This record gives sequence, structure tokens and C-alpha cells, in this order.
Amino acid sequence: MKRRWTTGLLIAVVASVPQAACDEDFGITYVADEPDAPRDLTGSYYNRGVDLSWRLGPDWSGEPFRVYGKRVSDADYFFIAEVTSCIDSVCVYRDINVKAGVSYEYYVAAVDPDTGVETPSEYAVEVRVPEPVPPPVPEGLQTVALDGAAYLHWDDSPALEDDFLAYRIYASGEDGYYLVGETDSPGFMDLLATNGHTTSYFVTSLDDQGHESDGSEAVDCTPRLDYAGEIMYAHGDVPSASGFRFQESEDAQAVMAGDSEDRHFRLESDRQGLWMVPGPQARIHPESRWTTSLKCGPGADPDCESWEIAPRSGYSTARAALDPGYTYMFRVPGDDGETRFGALRATIIGVDQEGDELIVFDWAYQTQPGNPHLSRTAATSGW
Repeated sequence: MKRRWTTGLLIAVVASVPQAACDEDFGITYVADEPDAPRDLTGSYYNRGVDLSWRLGPDWSGEPFRVYGKRVSDADYFFIAEVTSCIDSVCVYRDINVKAGVSYEYYVAAVDPDTGVETPSEYAVEVRVPEPVPPPVPEGLQTVALDGAAYLHWDDSPALEDDFLAYRIYASGEDGYYLVGETDSPGFMDLLATNGHTTSYFVTSLDDQGHESDGSEAVDCTPRLDYAGEIMYAHGDVPSASGFRFQESEDAQAVMAGDSEDRHFRLESDRQGLWMVPGPQARIHPESRWTTSLKCGPGADPDCESWEIAPRSGYSTARAALDPGYTYMFRVPGDDGETRFGALRATIIGVDQEGDELIVFDWAYQTQPGNPHLSRTAATSGW
């Protein structure tokens, strides 16, 4: 920003006064008081516009301000706008009628609304409007579906630019995409996401001049219920706590009687080990996978291994052997009868102080019918 002194911009104006005020007997001429000039005028470029700011003078009496501007190459200023309201003794105006590659000069004047007398700022400011070069587009956007939240992360290469400022995260809504948050790190947790509802996200990068990149590729995410540290018993030892049903609410009891018709499976034991026996209309996939965690979300160990997308077919009514450290997939009827997918991983197989066999396990459940994603979604739209 450059300053140019505005000496000579003020034009003296003689107020119109009643005839009696100019009585020849007294020889008096009344001249209107000048309004207090604006102070500390500043101008700066930001995102294809010029922002002007100035402070009120100590003797300001509510007069409006007139903003004048011109291209540096022009001879005369022209009137741009009138500003009538200020906040906390500071006034602002944004000029968006500017062109890239051009330098502009501005000054501001306080104006008496009754007489038209203007008092300009002490100097004019010069602002050059650069060519708007958008920053790099973020790449590699991925999402992790959590319980009542969605975690997004992406490649941080835009932050290597000298003028990098932040990332903006947009989420889909009923009326299109809206800004859900801003961060200077390559990760963001959307705590407004809801279980069973698919939201599409994309990310942009922002530089320190307000230029915003195009959006990244959009990625869908559907949060779902999960629970850690659930305990259930073998049917032969504690029948009342040997059944399990994937629940659509954390307030509902997942462990139930093994003979309940609502169960999705029952835990049974014999000399060969522990078995999961499907309940009415429930199915277990015969494949199981060794994993280190049910899900590999934010803050997970770099070596974390999980199985988070259920197969769509191949499920069976046959019982499945249960081993600790393995993840098992289920296809079950939901409370509304629609097909849903769930996952279970036993962390501990043991006995309690009474010698009753038990398991401690984590589970996840996708409350959106037909959606097989139980945590991470791929970096593509849809599922």
C-alpha cells in the first residue's frame, strides 16, 4: 500500500444561511464547519477485491463518508460509494470492481449531509491488484467413518507453498455443499456427521491473499455405530448373556439371552473352541481376517491392520469358529427388516473368577441399509 497526500482535494463550501444571518448591519457571514476528517486510512488487496479501512475522528458527529477512487493512470477521482455505518469506531468498504494487473488510488471524505461540505482523509492509498493465481488442489482425500463422526485426511503438499494459509472443508447438504470447517493441518473431524447418513466431502486450499483452489475429488462417508470392550459368555455357562444383536442405538442392549429370537448370533463352546451360531435370518461370512484393530482411525498405529468393508455376498448360516485377533463380517436384518452389515473382533478369550468362558470384543454396525462400509471409505464417490 502506498500513500499520496491529498492536499488540495478539499473544496471550501459556504453554507446557505437565512437572510437574517447575513444582516448588513452586522456585516457577518457564516461559514459551515467542516466535518471531522477520517483517520488512518488503509487499503489492501484480498481475493479479487480491495479492502479499505479508516477510523473515526474524535469530533465525528455521525456524518456519512464518501469513497473516491481512480486508476493510478487516470487524472481524476470518481465517486464510488457512500458509507453510513461503522462499528467500534472503524469503517470499512470493499471495492470489487477492480481488474487484475491494475493499480488504484483511494481516499475517503467525511461529508456534511446538510451543506455538502467534505473533509478528505489526509492522504490517499495506492493498492495494486495482482493476477489471482489459485493455490494447488488438495489430493488424496480419504475419509474414516466413526461412531457419530467423520474423519477426513489428505495429502499436505499445498502447505509447502510459501503463501499457504489454510484448508477449507465442504460437506453436502440439502441445498448443495456448504463450508463445514477450516484448518491448517491435513486432517479434519466432522462432529456434525450422523450415523447412517451419507455425506459427501471435498477440500480446497487457501492462500494468504484469499485465493481458493478448485475442490478436491469428492468422497462419501457414512458414520456407523461401534462399541469397544463388550463382554458376552458361552451359552452353556451364562445363557442370559450369550446372545448378541447389532443395535442401531448405543442406548440399546447389544448382549442378550442366547435363546432370544432377536439375536443375530449366539456364542457356544465345545472341546474344539468357541463358535458363533447365527440367529434367525442372520448370516456370517465364512472368511475371517487377522487384524490388529477393528478400525484404523485417527491416531492409529502406522502398522494398524483392519478389515472395514464387508463382502456383499457369500454369507452362510453355518456356525463360525471364533479366534481372538480376527475380524468377522455379518449380514443381518435390521430393526426395519432391511439388510445391514456388521463386524466383530474378539480381543480376549478367557474365563471369569467363576470359571465361565467369555469373550471381550469390539463391534461395528452400519445403520444405513445395504452399505458395506464399516469404517474407511475409498477416495471415490459412492459406495
